[in-house]
Amino acid sequence: MRLTLQETAKLLDLPIGMVERWIRQGRIPISKSGEDCYFKKAVLEKWALTHNLSLSKMRVDQQETEAIASVSLRSAMEFGGVFHKIPGENVKEVLDAVVSRNTFLNEPNKKLLLERLIERENLTSTGIGNGVALPHPRTPLHEAIKQPAISTCFLEKPVDFQAMDGKPVFVLFLLISTSVKTHLHLLSGLSLCVRDPSFITFLHSRPDQKSLMERIALFEHADNQ
Repeated sequence: MRLTLQETAKLLDLPIGMVERWIRQGRIPISKSGEDCYFKKAVLEKWALTHNLSLSKMRVDQQETEAIASVSLRSAMEFGGVFHKIPGENVKEVLDAVVSRNTFLNEPNKKLLLERLIERENLTSTGIGNGVALPHPRTPLHEAIKQPAISTCFLEKPVDFQAMDGKPVFVLFLLISTSVKTHLHLLSGLSLCVRDPSFITFLHSRPDQKSLMERIALFEHADNQ
């Protein structure tokens, strides 16, 4: 990736004049193409690290990565809560009932979330098979929440989500994220759980929140080994 002088100064969080001076002094790597001069980002990153300098974008990325890593599947599920006997004859009714259970959302945001969930289901089913669905909005709901949440919802009776395997859904995990990266991080951990046949069997027992969190903690512990 090629960077201009202005982009390089911004990335290094330095005045343009200082970067120009370093160029004249030969202290910073620069590439040429005819009469044009530019910086290669990969070369600049290596140079910055060897000179104990931090690129501003690198700092942001590192902070975001650390923040995401600190969000555990269990903490998101504890915040989202566990609900039983969710009523509904179809997908829309079920999602409406699920959204209404989330006390951490105000009424306008509940309406917004429901609209986005239905919009997502209209694109393709979030039923992943084995009676499990992972409904989520297409875009993060960062304007509505300050931390990610996964609400575990056991349905009063199985509902057809048009899953690939044709099995009706008996449990769903409503995933609400604050960013795309956080969504993918949590979805990865949750997917690992629901791919385990023994976990599906466990879900059929419709566990309470304490039992479910204990099981999730075991998964996270094993995943970190």
